[in-house]
Amino acid sequence: MHVVLHLIPKKYLIGGALILLGLSGLLLMGTFVAITGGFESQNEQGEVTEIEGGGIGVGTANVSSEVMRYQPLLEKYAQKHGLDTSYVPIMMALMMQESGGRGSDPMQSSESYCDGTVGCIKSPELSIDKGVLHFKSVLEKAKYDLKLCLQSYNFGPGFINYVMKNGGKYTPELAISFSQMQYQQVKYTGKYHCVRPEMIPYEACYGDALYVSAVLKYYTGTIAADGKPMTPSGGGSGSKSGVKVIEAGETLIGKTRYVFGGGRSQSDINAGRFDCSSFVRWAFEQVGVNVGPLSGVTTDTLKTQGQAINPKDMKPGDVVFFDTYKIDGHVGIYVGDNKFLGCQGKTGVAIASMEKGTYFGDKFNGRVKRF
Repeated sequence: MHVVLHLIPKKYLIGGALILLGLSGLLLMGTFVAITGGFESQNEQGEVTEIEGGGIGVGTANVSSEVMRYQPLLEKYAQKHGLDTSYVPIMMALMMQESGGRGSDPMQSSESYCDGTVGCIKSPELSIDKGVLHFKSVLEKAKYDLKLCLQSYNFGPGFINYVMKNGGKYTPELAISFSQMQYQQVKYTGKYHCVRPEMIPYEACYGDALYVSAVLKYYTGTIAADGKPMTPSGGGSGSKSGVKVIEAGETLIGKTRYVFGGGRSQSDINAGRFDCSSFVRWAFEQVGVNVGPLSGVTTDTLKTQGQAINPKDMKPGDVVFFDTYKIDGHVGIYVGDNKFLGCQGKTGVAIASMEKGTYFGDKFNGRVKRF
């Protein structure tokens, strides 16, 4: 999708790679290598973990509230289209780069949905439906090379064919050379211009050759070597530490009372005043897992953490969500046998049933996260 992007990183540091590529037939590519040695972000989000290799693992989207509100829809359509919901954080980062979550087409899906026509989508939900479907299609064509998928979301699927003919793996150099090649074919139209000033000398003005790094500014996470979603390797909920979380939480049974907004100061904790999300945070803190700041934890911040788990694969220590007074209005810790540990209004910290036909069983929305 050819979108005028809003965030411009600083110029690349000039590397010495051109010297190493002395063969005259590779001179042009050497130039691209020289300008893509590395760069710094001007974005206030700061640096993110460098991600190597194929697909996505446990990750967090560092995005605006405008994008965050679309997380439930992204998860809904990921499930509808058979895409593992572990990819939702990276799609949130993509949406942040595309639109910041604003407008009627936040995933900029019109071109892929309407055969190149810009602006045909007028509904955010339709944008997300078609955007997730397009993301999945590109991801599969890219053989789960996530960086290739992201760049192709911007350039179009032709970039995948180009990469497959030139080594079979995304590199920044190939992105720049493809942009330069494509621009030579369309610059006569006058419709294309460089969205990044540093690309002007190289006439790499087709799409955004630096789209991958622009998206990853909004994502912190890990990548599985095989390009598929991966489960955290030990130490998280759903493992032995998950049992320890339950054991820690159970020490508060019968010693607390539910207070909406409680549990966000040491005095509240000492007095046994918690709400659902502050209790979950406290329990994980006892086993050395930080899931957010004490003063700012909510069900909405908790649901952005960790890895999405299919409800049929729930294990003790996983975090479960319920649609009560709002979507994801209540949260607790799964203990097994269709029961969870949480801080509820009438009981304080207690174990409650999730069986069908019970209050929380009927309110369980299927969202399960593993920290």
